[in-house]
Amino acid sequence: MKKTLAGAALVAAMAAGTAGALALDSSREVYLTAGTHQFYVWCTGGEAGTTATQDGSTAEDAQLKLYESLKAGGKANCWPVWQGKV
Repeated sequence: MKKTLAGAALVAAMAAGTAGALALDSSREVYLTAGTHQFYVWCTGGEAGTTATQDGSTAEDAQLKLYESLKAGGKANCWPVWQGKV
């Protein structure tokens, strides 16, 4: 019973967390285009993650710019993970 409840809670939390991401375009073609890209910023060391956007010529370019910005701000333990294009 406890496993079933824990599993249901996990599915509910995942659904709530991805509701906003459903509006994003995360196709491979979009990854390679210029514009505003959204990232989940994942951090080690117990620091809570967050979302952020960054402009770039591609998602990879935007990711590098965001990473450099995080690093310059003292968050070298964080890495942006691409979610899609806004």
